[in-house]
Amino acid sequence: MFHHNLLRKRNYFPDKFTLKFSRIFLLKKSSSKIIDESSKKSKVNNNDLSKLYSDTLLLPKTNFPLRADAANREISFQDRCSNDLYKWQIENNPKETFILHDGPPYANGSLHIGHALNKILKDIINRYKVLHGYKVNYIPGWDCHGLPIELKALKELRGVDKSSLTPLQIRDVAKKSALEALEIQRKEFISWGIMGDWKNPYRTLDKEYEVRQLQVFHNMMKKGYIYRQDKPVYWSPSSRTALAEAELEYRDDHQSNSVYVKLPVINSTLNSQEGLKDNLYILIWTTTPWTLPANQAVAINPNIEYSIVCPNNDILTIQNNYIIATKRLDALQKILGTELNVKFTFKGQQLIGSTYKHPISEKQCKIIDASHITEESGTGLVHTAPGHGMEDYEACKKFDIPTFCPVDEFGIFTSEVGESTFEGKLVLTDGTLAVIEYLKKRNSLIKEEKFKHKYPYDWRTKKPIILRATPQWFANVEAIKQRAIELLEDVKMVPKSARYRLEQFTLSRSEWCISRQRSWGVPIPVFYESETDVPLLTDFSVEHIIEIFKKHGSDGWWKLDDQELLASEYKNNGKTYRKGNDTMDVWFDSGVSWTFILEQTKKKDFKTIADLYLEGSDQHRGWFQSSLLTSVAINDKVPYSTLITHGFVMDEQGQKMSKSLGNVINPSTVIKGGKNEPAYGVDVLRLWVASSEYVNDINIGKNIMSQVGENIRKYRNTARFMLGNLNNFKYNQLVEYEELDLIDKYMLHETYNFGKNIKIFYDEYAFNKVVQALNNLSNVLLSAFYFDIVKDRLYADHITSQSRRNVLTVLYHILNIYTISLSPIVPYLAEEIYDNYKNIRPKENDSVFKLGWYDLDEKWNNQLLQQEWNTLKHLRGEVNQLLEAARKDKLIKSSLEANVELYVNSSELLHLLQNHDLKSIFITSDATISSSLEMIENSSNNTLIYTKKVDLSGGICKIIIKRASLFKCPRCWNYNAQTEGELCKRCENVLEIMNK
Repeated sequence: MFHHNLLRKRNYFPDKFTLKFSRIFLLKKSSSKIIDESSKKSKVNNNDLSKLYSDTLLLPKTNFPLRADAANREISFQDRCSNDLYKWQIENNPKETFILHDGPPYANGSLHIGHALNKILKDIINRYKVLHGYKVNYIPGWDCHGLPIELKALKELRGVDKSSLTPLQIRDVAKKSALEALEIQRKEFISWGIMGDWKNPYRTLDKEYEVRQLQVFHNMMKKGYIYRQDKPVYWSPSSRTALAEAELEYRDDHQSNSVYVKLPVINSTLNSQEGLKDNLYILIWTTTPWTLPANQAVAINPNIEYSIVCPNNDILTIQNNYIIATKRLDALQKILGTELNVKFTFKGQQLIGSTYKHPISEKQCKIIDASHITEESGTGLVHTAPGHGMEDYEACKKFDIPTFCPVDEFGIFTSEVGESTFEGKLVLTDGTLAVIEYLKKRNSLIKEEKFKHKYPYDWRTKKPIILRATPQWFANVEAIKQRAIELLEDVKMVPKSARYRLEQFTLSRSEWCISRQRSWGVPIPVFYESETDVPLLTDFSVEHIIEIFKKHGSDGWWKLDDQELLASEYKNNGKTYRKGNDTMDVWFDSGVSWTFILEQTKKKDFKTIADLYLEGSDQHRGWFQSSLLTSVAINDKVPYSTLITHGFVMDEQGQKMSKSLGNVINPSTVIKGGKNEPAYGVDVLRLWVASSEYVNDINIGKNIMSQVGENIRKYRNTARFMLGNLNNFKYNQLVEYEELDLIDKYMLHETYNFGKNIKIFYDEYAFNKVVQALNNLSNVLLSAFYFDIVKDRLYADHITSQSRRNVLTVLYHILNIYTISLSPIVPYLAEEIYDNYKNIRPKENDSVFKLGWYDLDEKWNNQLLQQEWNTLKHLRGEVNQLLEAARKDKLIKSSLEANVELYVNSSELLHLLQNHDLKSIFITSDATISSSLEMIENSSNNTLIYTKKVDLSGGICKIIIKRASLFKCPRCWNYNAQTEGELCKRCENVLEIMNK
């Protein structure tokens, strides 16, 4: 049989309240004792009497379960707190629009746990804004173009010669693949309880979107930001296209074949030195031997000191002399394994203009000056191939040295390489080995060794890239970036360190390669003169294409012939044109998504376009930056007023997730369960997100999810206790603040602080602090403190008693604030709680989110009471330690078997303690306070259990724990009955009222 005192066991709550006996009550006039007519034994059995009176207690009753079938429960609330709510808040919320602009995920593949982190963070913010009366604008988007989708679509084609496919055929299968993936992702996002306009997402493949994208391109072109140049770009042989910096991944374990190569000096003032005419060499070092055929110069720093050295053994050939940077002498002696004797030193300036023999073709090349050359690595003299390096390109450009790139789009040496043994070989593998072998045969190779270093890879194919000169289209970042940095000063960054990261990525760029050599994308609307290859890109030509896109979309570029695509101004000018085949970088696609917001909201005069962008830290060089650059270029404004960055998701050991490690956790498995995996439901996944310090990389795993699931159970238990006790309560029964007991006022003070802090934490996007505050309220302030103290009043007082109504008033306020505070993070749980108490509110709504954020009564903020309770809690902790010691020694079983006597040495402390119901605070049967020590001297040894002296604010208090001297009341279990088997005075009065 359930009895109320058992509730003091943590997290225990009865599932059923039943009575299996009949009663006949008789009220005796001489006393308030109630006895069972069928039992008139000389010795009273307290257990039987407890059972007899249990049905007179006001035990909690609720249909709200401690555990719930998350899958079915959440589905029942899905429409209410997602689609229906989104529509309702747009139509009914009174405040201005809050725009959280969705960074478009890639419409390719399944959703992973990183998607869940991102979308749930956004949804928490949106729900919080809805509660504050804002009209939330959250329209999900998808990035639909690009190489991964194209490759996946082609891979799925069976029995087809893919090389024979036309661009239109490729685009058709790519579009189908993107839309299929998009729909799968859309349904899963909705199942996560993400609130948004899922019926009308923006998609970068939509005709209207592509038109706006071309308009941005056109405006940037008119401002002079778009140009074409033949220069080195990041090139992916595996993808056969140029890449932007944002499309690279850097691996620290890449291994290259590094070589030290000697190049004979042909003409230099140094040759006139004695003994140097025919045996003077410059020594270079490179980790890319395959670029040596494209060598056009050797660069040195004119301000660095160089030395001519001679080895003292035959490893380098004793007769030869080598030029190296003086500061590299010690390092090179170790690397080459020989002592190098310095003949003389000179400044680099003296070597400028000298010539040397090319390592492959043997033509004469120049030694040039370049300030970027350092003495930190290599030899201080740098092999320079302007067709394969940006610094090389810039250095050679000053001297009009031509760019040479004998490598095709597959990363294979072409016939231009000039050496038949190289032609047709992959530069990163066989081509490299062929060059090294050639150098050995020519006696030009001084040393070869493996070199592990950081190297860029294609983020999609996971294969190494090269730098390769090829004609590409660029956006001039140099002309935009300083203004962009200035405008970023007004943007709020979370975390603050994100500002430096975004600024540095932006400042490090001078240009943005926006052209790609693939079919699935938005075409760059350029024509080329057939004879000269000169590009045609004018207002007339682009405006004409924009009009075609409005009708046909980007497919029109491939569906229509060149004459239809060409503006009338150029059809009869005596020249013939061909359309280009390049498409735009997908970062340009997504980077103009702010145009969708402007189109939808019809904003004209604005400071920023969206209130918030929120994405992963990789977007500092991706979407955050591309959006910034395009918006500043066109609008001279940043597209966001707040920028939030989250980290990546790792496993419990902090390792990156991968299929090979077997540590991948899918969000669908967390929600629905799997093999030997529990089905936690969406709320647990959402609580995991909110519990994490998301601005850093965060962890997930079985143990972590189990703990998060336990926190949800504690929230349910906390709410269940309040719901069970409020089951017959109505709003009109609320008690005025002034009439509440001191402990009830104190609990409202704590609730006030909780509510204030929760708002601050939500406003600061510090959701982990929200969770910490919720956990503290649930576990510390409520379950382990207030609930324990007030259970006696709730269960044993009469239903109409002022004292009980005081508690219920506090529980009502706490439950309301608690539920609303939970709702942005765990909306399904909040809706379920609300369903079980909405009938006791003054106005019933069908969703907790329609209540709005709670107001906190300033009267609750009682700092004086807080100070008093700091003292009382200290004292309570000391008393509990003594009671626990007594329990361990088996001197008492329950704290109700004890009485507490307090002796204080100051009137201030005495007055404070006398104002509070100490026996309820201690959960003992009695508690007395005195400033006299007489009772200590009169205490008999057999009743004295434990004693302790403590320093409190305002004085010293001596605590004495004694066994309770009276008898156990069979109804409330307090030891306050005068005779064994009798009720205490309080319970007699309650039953007397009940039987009137």
